[in-house]
Amino acid sequence: MPPPCSLLCHLATLLCVWALCQAQLDTKLPPGTPIIQLRLAGDKHKHYEGRVEVYYNGEWGTVCDDDFSIHAANVVCRELGYVEAVSWSPSSKYGKGEGRIWLDNVHCSGLERTLAQCESNGFGVSDCKHSEDVGVVCSQRRIAGFKFISTLTNNVESLNVQVEDVRIRAISSQRKRVPMTEGYLEVKDGGKWRQICDLEWTQMNSRVICGMYGFPGEKRYNTKVYNFAWRRKKNYWGFGVNCTGNEASLHGCKLGHKVELRGNATCEKGLPVVVNCVPGRAFAPSHAQGFSKAYRVEQPLVRLRGGANIGEGRVEVLKNGEWGTVCDDSWNLEAATVVCRELGFGSAKEALAGGKLGQGMGPVHMNEVKCSGFEKSLTECYFNRDALGCSHEEDAAVRCNVPAMGFQNRLRLSGGRNPFEGRVEVLAEKNGSLVWGTVCSDSWGTIEATVVCRQLGLGFANNAFQETWYWPGDVSADDVVMSGVRCSGTEMTLAQCLHHGKHLDCPRGGGRFAAGVSCSETAPDLVLNAQVVEHTTYLEDRPMYILQCANEEHCLSSSAAAATSSSYRRLLRFSSQIHNNGLTDFRPRAAHNSWIWHECHRHYHSMEVFTHYDLLSLNGTKVAEGHKASFCLEDTQCEEGIEKRYECANFGQQGITVGCWDTYRHDIDCQWIDVTDVVPGDYIFQVVINPNFEVAESDYTNNVMKCRCRYDGHRIWMYNCYIVSTTSNTWFPCV
Repeated sequence: MPPPCSLLCHLATLLCVWALCQAQLDTKLPPGTPIIQLRLAGDKHKHYEGRVEVYYNGEWGTVCDDDFSIHAANVVCRELGYVEAVSWSPSSKYGKGEGRIWLDNVHCSGLERTLAQCESNGFGVSDCKHSEDVGVVCSQRRIAGFKFISTLTNNVESLNVQVEDVRIRAISSQRKRVPMTEGYLEVKDGGKWRQICDLEWTQMNSRVICGMYGFPGEKRYNTKVYNFAWRRKKNYWGFGVNCTGNEASLHGCKLGHKVELRGNATCEKGLPVVVNCVPGRAFAPSHAQGFSKAYRVEQPLVRLRGGANIGEGRVEVLKNGEWGTVCDDSWNLEAATVVCRELGFGSAKEALAGGKLGQGMGPVHMNEVKCSGFEKSLTECYFNRDALGCSHEEDAAVRCNVPAMGFQNRLRLSGGRNPFEGRVEVLAEKNGSLVWGTVCSDSWGTIEATVVCRQLGLGFANNAFQETWYWPGDVSADDVVMSGVRCSGTEMTLAQCLHHGKHLDCPRGGGRFAAGVSCSETAPDLVLNAQVVEHTTYLEDRPMYILQCANEEHCLSSSAAAATSSSYRRLLRFSSQIHNNGLTDFRPRAAHNSWIWHECHRHYHSMEVFTHYDLLSLNGTKVAEGHKASFCLEDTQCEEGIEKRYECANFGQQGITVGCWDTYRHDIDCQWIDVTDVVPGDYIFQVVINPNFEVAESDYTNNVMKCRCRYDGHRIWMYNCYIVSTTSNTWFPCV
């Protein structure tokens, strides 16, 4: 009997090696550079520090501190996505590692792209002991736009067995059910699928299996159905399984007792294991089933933001009416799994640290979270209420297991230069058979493209195209099979969006006018600093004769058209500071050559409408409005360690770099709302960034800011400014 190590660990190793090989192909390193992956492990308190461990030749090992230097530490940190190293520590400060000591006498210049390029004794050649394992402390600053080159994360706990190594095989009467929630459990061993004897099987084992398949819970099954259904020759696996129930996947469970294999008599007093899983509400086979009475949606306490795909994102918690983030100190798979199950998904695939899925805004509500894995909500887990000092660079995130719904099989991109772009083609029923066809591009936009990219698992929408003549697709799929598509952006499939159904209406037809998309793994995320707006608001009475340019650009209310040059307009002025908290630079959709020149102001507009400014009555009726064309979209200021990339001077490139912000000062033309005709009273002031969704973002829910304001005819007070949450039932915490 083999030692009771983690189940299927050898398969995990093979998968990791494959991932690393694929990663190496994309890094364009010099030929012959050894394939490695790094992580920080050991007794650590922060995600950016720890013992340096190297994955090489299918095995994790450590690095000896002999001749190690700050230059080598810099190489390690940059390879892990940090700007630089702060320090390094000899003599196993973060605890002694295990296994091989892969590198000794490491000499780096500091310019190498990977630790494997540094001079050393060679892999595995060392005279050190684990008491000499080296550790590093990296800068908390992330490299802007850094993409990790493999599926391995920086967490020791995340060496996952893939779902393909275990399967649920439904009986014939249930094989067409989506998602597949019930069936025989089989493990792939020696190239063959084998069953597990249920004599030692527990409910906790089923809980882990269901979690791997994207289901938050398990339930009992009808044994009579399976007693009758099982007729084929039994082919059992040689071991039992022992799970505690809080494991994120089966590989974390221990092997049970060895099973004596005796052909069809192997499990005489039992049957093959059957699991029956409970899907989350969003994945239930019929949404109406079980909800015939009125259903009241509960106010969520936990949500995910900034993720490209279903079941992933930055973890945010609601506390005292305000959404905040979770610090990644002690963040692990147990806590991540609690989040995933709470939201109706399965267990966690990854517990991500260091703001890898974007940085949030507002407070950090929880730190040093510790969960048993059985809590119903993350808010039930222990956390250190006294631990302060976390920044949003340490925001925790998750990637959850989700059910296999087969969504990607009914949609494809055709004709693109790479798998991330092309003409959108849909599998639809026509004359009793399924055929591929195109989508009408009338009203096709970024939100619809976002749903397509999500359905295909390709990340975020980068662009939506209404003409695709440059992408020659399959001629047999030129006919339009879907028209009138309108999406809210929350749908999991394009079919869930509003559309015309069988009665198609597409005047221009398909073919070259079919809808197309390009997708991206990352996206920008613009967020307005609400405090800056609140602190910079004031009224100004400005003479009409110096507002002619603003009037030409429609920045004044309609009554200004009849105003004399000697009259005054009353302007509500303020500054707006817009941060890019995403993982990609925010760039105007229009290219240089299509920017619009405004002669009066003598500048180019890269986006005709970048923000909307509205003054609303308390019942939501608009009483005054303004807009801000993006005549200069640039990096006004950046966080420490990040360089500005965009500057408008001399017809330069426009955009906002990740980690930077663009400030429109209160004294700039059109940075106002014309309130000349507004009567005194209480109002709602609203700012909407990227209102037409012209540029794709990872999160549109944080693009709206609202304030309460009071105007007495002479002065104005702005208060309670905050970023609106679209999941909240009320706009304001207090009135």
